[in-house]
Amino acid sequence: MADPQERRTDYGPPHYEKFLPPVIKANYGKWKYHEILKPGVMVHVSETGDKLFTVRAASGRLISVDKIRLYCDLADKYCGGHLRFTSRHNVEFLMDNDSGIDALIKDLADMGHPVGGIGNAITSIIHTQGWVHCHSAATDASGIVKSVLDDLIEYFTETKLPGKLRIALACCLNMCGAVHCSDIAILGVHRRPPKINHATLKKQCEIPSVVASCPTAAIRPATVDGNPSVEIIEDDCMFCANCFTVCPSMPLNDPLNDGVSIWVGGKVSNARHEPMFSKLAIPFIPNNPPRWPEVTDAIRNLVEIWAKNAHPYERMGEWIERIGWPRFFKMTGIPFKKEHIDDFKHAGLTFKRSTHISF
Repeated sequence: MADPQERRTDYGPPHYEKFLPPVIKANYGKWKYHEILKPGVMVHVSETGDKLFTVRAASGRLISVDKIRLYCDLADKYCGGHLRFTSRHNVEFLMDNDSGIDALIKDLADMGHPVGGIGNAITSIIHTQGWVHCHSAATDASGIVKSVLDDLIEYFTETKLPGKLRIALACCLNMCGAVHCSDIAILGVHRRPPKINHATLKKQCEIPSVVASCPTAAIRPATVDGNPSVEIIEDDCMFCANCFTVCPSMPLNDPLNDGVSIWVGGKVSNARHEPMFSKLAIPFIPNNPPRWPEVTDAIRNLVEIWAKNAHPYERMGEWIERIGWPRFFKMTGIPFKKEHIDDFKHAGLTFKRSTHISF
């Protein structure tokens, strides 16, 4: 059989081995351990004695071709052209020696990209498109992420947190980002059903497609002023914007009622505790661009209270589970509201059903 490197097809990506740095390819499966040398800098050591140095820098979720070329120039200068992007939007430069690390960090700083995010720190905030692109967004993505990480940059460039902290943002409840399994999740929320433009709906939309688009069967055919249209059963609407996706006559965006909710306690890692889903902390914060001060203050409050009270390496959800939700709300000063009561018909499967509650 031909070598995968030699085979060529007209579909699919090239074989990943083609892009591995030489030091990784030569030591594939031979790595013994890794350690953090300083904030944002890590070394992997192979059983052969070879070392791979990683320098991680913050990067934007949406970047220009010019910025990518600047990254590539740095990679050509310091590490043989080898870099990679992490799943949380960091850019990592992969080096087989440590001689250029400090110079690379300085060049990145001159470009406005701090180095950090490894170990007990906040990494770059993963997020969705927001107002810049998405038609169903209830809030912005890039603007909030920039504001929050600007405020918390000390926790990116230093390793002074008890453990890892992963923050994510999704601009609506369809959650294209990892907000359901991050320590702190920022989730855009709509609070009103779509507005139906009956005058244009019959010209722009196929009514059967509109009805079929609703996952909760909240839309049904109707006749309005003698013309075919649709109506919405508002109690069944979950504000997903699927109908607007197929019918521009049913816009969901509402400047007055759209905003942000904050969720806490999720994680993917199974270290020390099984993976966890995030749960609601703050039901609603109004949109307040361009810097979203209320969101930024709320996130800082959560981070600093967790940092002050958590055990070493204890993730936020593990800390909340240890102290109990009543004490969490008391310590954070977050009021408990009706939205915190889960009335989903299968919610009982996720409730704490023992009689033991921590205060």
